[in-house]
Amino acid sequence: MLQRLIFERIEQRILVGIVAFLAIMALVGWLAINEGGRMAAFEEQYNARSIERGAALFNVNCTECHGPDGRGGAGVAPALNSPYLFGHDFLAEYDRELISLEQERNNQDTTPERVAEIDARVQVLQNDRQNMINQIDTVVSNKPGGYDPEHPSRLDDLAWAGSLRAFVLTTLIHGRPVSANYWPRPMSAWSQTAGGPLRMDQLEDIVTYIMNWDKGDAWTLEDLAAVNQFPIKPVDPSTVVASDRQVIVPGLTDANANPDQLDFSVIMPELANYTGDPQNGQALYNSGLACAGCHLVAATAPILDGTWTRVQDVRLQDPANAGLTGEEYLAHSILHPNEYIAPGAPTGGNYPASVMPPYFASRLTYQDLADLIAYLKTQDQPLPN
Repeated sequence: MLQRLIFERIEQRILVGIVAFLAIMALVGWLAINEGGRMAAFEEQYNARSIERGAALFNVNCTECHGPDGRGGAGVAPALNSPYLFGHDFLAEYDRELISLEQERNNQDTTPERVAEIDARVQVLQNDRQNMINQIDTVVSNKPGGYDPEHPSRLDDLAWAGSLRAFVLTTLIHGRPVSANYWPRPMSAWSQTAGGPLRMDQLEDIVTYIMNWDKGDAWTLEDLAAVNQFPIKPVDPSTVVASDRQVIVPGLTDANANPDQLDFSVIMPELANYTGDPQNGQALYNSGLACAGCHLVAATAPILDGTWTRVQDVRLQDPANAGLTGEEYLAHSILHPNEYIAPGAPTGGNYPASVMPPYFASRLTYQDLADLIAYLKTQDQPLPN
């Protein structure tokens, strides 16, 4: 009965089995070949939906300060839809060719005739480059915040080591409380984990929407002219630490630094005479002293977020810091970093010693130290449970 229901002869069964096996293998191969395209199409559709959701969220929550088109509000908040945020270098084309020509010119095998051609081309490129700078200066001459074509990247100016997406996302999550010092109101924390109104998936959608403004190499001077407000640069980082200023303790270097000789019974009363400026402290932290270079990586040093909360709720509870105020703890940590090695490294135990330079007492004035402490005190966030 079973044979009549299927196939009577064994040869037929074998043949049907072989055909079925080959058909299945062909189907699997077809699916494998097309999987990449299918996933790409799925990702494109997912990103499109994320952009749509992000646009709606941006319109409700962000346009009041950053403008409906992300070009910024003059005197209110900087542009996000901007060549500067996305790091487009209008001079890159000239610089690449100039570098290439300089390398060729320095090659000992380059003939005198070719050297003459190179010199002529270099002159043309330098003139074209200067003309581009002049055009840019004309376009941005009246734009609040200003734009320097020689420093075209917001992330580079902030010494941000991560990706642009991470920069935008972390700014949304934690906000910028210190920005109240130079904008009408601070950039608030938008993440629910930091007390804000939005879920993480909603923040991701806003970031995807902002990242969709990137034009790659297609940014134009018209895009630059459309910016209403560039980010405010409170100070020139190259002048933050100057050798002609009276520092706290002159003469400390890598070779002779001995922070154990610092007299905090003298330093702290003098520091009390200064009012800290968190705006300048942020510039010192991010660029002037390059603190962010280590404190962005949790494995190297404690991260910036929540610094003041940890000082109050964790560091001052350690018997090693008995009797110190929060301001005193921060001053000790900056001027004498090896005096107390903080626990809580992701790998377990304390953070590595002797990573932070011991000579900041000879690099900072009392005003600088007060500014840094004022900025670190703005990093006040709840500790995780």
